[in-house]
Amino acid sequence: MLQPARAARDTAIRAIVLVDGQIDHTTGLFMLRESTTPLSVWCTDNAYADLTRGNPIFTVLAHYCGIERHALVPDGETFVIPGIENIEWRALAVASKPAPYSPHREHPQPGDNVALVLRERSSGRSLVYAPGLGAMEQNVWAAMLQADCVLVDGTFWSDTEMIALGMSKKRARDIGHLPQSGAGGMLEWLQQLPARTRRILIHVNNTNPILDEESAERAALEAQRIELAHDGLEVQL
Repeated sequence: MLQPARAARDTAIRAIVLVDGQIDHTTGLFMLRESTTPLSVWCTDNAYADLTRGNPIFTVLAHYCGIERHALVPDGETFVIPGIENIEWRALAVASKPAPYSPHREHPQPGDNVALVLRERSSGRSLVYAPGLGAMEQNVWAAMLQADCVLVDGTFWSDTEMIALGMSKKRARDIGHLPQSGAGGMLEWLQQLPARTRRILIHVNNTNPILDEESAERAALEAQRIELAHDGLEVQL
């Protein structure tokens, strides 16, 4: 996959931008360890610390291809990644939870988790990518209102989903995810977006009933024109 056939071990990936240091967002780095050049990785200082100490992926990769780390500052300022200059990026600090191995787990800090705003310079069209969102804050909401497409946290349907299934004693919000249903839930926010905005739920947990195509919860999404991400999904702005 993503093999440009320039060498026996190669990849078309030009850069890696991390939104946090969570296992499900970083384990794939191990699959790129045989790269012939250091991996170009953009991440916040907090994520970098988590991935060199709590879960030392970067330390392990140093024994293989290594990484070329670029600081990702969650201040909303525009930056460009070399080689893909037509895309402008912004990182926004979001309310969520860092990984369990982070020293900030119970006291999140700005930079533990970010949302990404991507804008194509030639067309001016943009999208917001926010897989971990524990609460809607003004900076993220303002970006979503301006975006042509939003890909947002769809982890849990209800705040007590994991508790009801006997799989956890914590609510969705306790572990940094805004549920879709209920007062102030993700669906209420998405309903307020302009009609032109494409809305896609990502980062869906296997307990979420929206995965069942015949469920009432899935029907509720479809009635509101909210999509569910799937393998192979391509988004064209």
